[in-house]
Formats: sequence, C-alpha cells, structure tokens
Amino acid sequence: MRAKLGQHFLSSGQIAKKIADLANLSKNDAVLEIGPGKGILTEHLLEKAGKVIAVEKDERLSRFLKEKFSGAKNFKLINADIRDVLKNPTSYKLKAKSYKVVANIPYYLTSFLFRLLLEKSRIKPEKIVVMIQKEVAQRICAKPPQINLLALSILAYGKPKIAFFVKKGSFSPPPKVDSAVLVIDDISSDFFEKNKIKEKDFFEFLRLGFSHKRKTLTNNLAKKYGKSEIKNVLRDCDLNKNIRPQNLFLKDWRYIYGKINK
Repeated sequence: MRAKLGQHFLSSGQIAKKIADLANLSKNDAVLEIGPGKGILTEHLLEKAGKVIAVEKDERLSRFLKEKFSGAKNFKLINADIRDVLKNPTSYKLKAKSYKVVANIPYYLTSFLFRLLLEKSRIKPEKIVVMIQKEVAQRICAKPPQINLLALSILAYGKPKIAFFVKKGSFSPPPKVDSAVLVIDDISSDFFEKNKIKEKDFFEFLRLGFSHKRKTLTNNLAKKYGKSEIKNVLRDCDLNKNIRPQNLFLKDWRYIYGKINK
C-alpha cells in the first residue's frame, strides 16, 4: 500500500512497542489513536488496552484496518477527521479521565491537535503519548530563556517530557526530519481552577505577551494595559522592566496576569 502525499508510516515494530509501553495501559483503559496508518502501533495497543478507538481519515486505510483487526473485539474504527471527532467527543463515548491518547500524528496538525485536546476540549485525556517532529517536541519542553507560547500552553495543563528520539529511517517513506516521542502526564485544568483563571482570557494574555518576540514584555502588553501599569506590576513581581516573554516561567505569567486583572 503506497503512502499518499504527507503520509509517513512507522515501520519499526520495536519503536511501536516502546510507544505503547510508555502509555502504561491496562484493560481498564480506553485509548484514542489518531491516524493509525497501517496499524503497527494499533497491534500493541490492542494487546494492552481495554478498548482502542482509532480515528483514520483515509478511506483506503480505514478499509485496510477494518479487515486487519476484524477479529479484535476491543477495536473501534472511526473513518473521520480527528478534528471533527474532538469537537464532539461525547458522541464517541470519550469520558473525562477515562481515556489516553497514543498516536503518531501528522506533523502539520501537531499544534492544532494539542489545542483541541487541551485548551478547547471539556473532556481532556488523562495522558498523551505522541510521536511528533523532533524540533517541535524540543520547543514544547523548552525552559526560560527559550520558553515559548506552545510550551506554556501545554505546561498549563500537564507535564511534558521527551521520552526518546526516532530517526527518520524508521518510517516508510522517510520524512525529511527526525521525530521524538513526547509524553504529557498529569493532565487537568487544576492550574485554572485553583487560580480562578478563565482559560480563554489567560491564553489571550499569553498571545499578547508573545506578539513580538524581539520586543520586551512591557512593550507587548502596553498595547492593551499601558506601559506605566506594566512596569509597576513587573516591579511588584521583582522582575526587570526590560524582560522578554521567553524569559518567564508559567508561575510568572500567572502572577503578572493576576496582578493586572485583580
């Protein structure tokens, strides 16, 4: 079966097993697999999980998977776009704290899928184990002075870490870049609930703070709040008035946001 444009199938069963093992699955777990492809990862997930819900957009691959796993009672295949599924998860019986996401996701969908799974979804997964582009995984796990909007957006919900790297030769056809397996544990909305912060408002604040990377935080936030107010807040937080957004930890953003919006 030939790959369509943009499709890169994992060809290493050993790596597929390592990914499945990272999810710490039991027969009590339901797994959402995004883009199962030819099912090399699916095989290992079915051995460990109570239920595997595989979402595959490609009709040709869906037919292949349906036949391949026709004897698996714990396998459910959805021939649909994952973006549509995540917008209405209750239709597919995905319940809060009762499912995990394990997937080799398309590179071009990475940031968008994280937003759907974490920021936009009312029903968040308990854990995420995904293979993504190496550079993106490193950005997600970055710390000051290289922290970025994507990293903070994920840190607000869970604890990301890179489990291991995967060479491009482990795929067929091989992509142009290497990959990394990223694990996000302890996913919840506790950060927002405990601090009484509205998710939408906080992310708008972050986006404003990162609107121009080369500018200081003061100049970026001054568009809405005014320079003098921002300087006073930074002084109260014991932060330099010339600090840049990539130098701040999540706790700093929370404190600044709280001071401005009290």
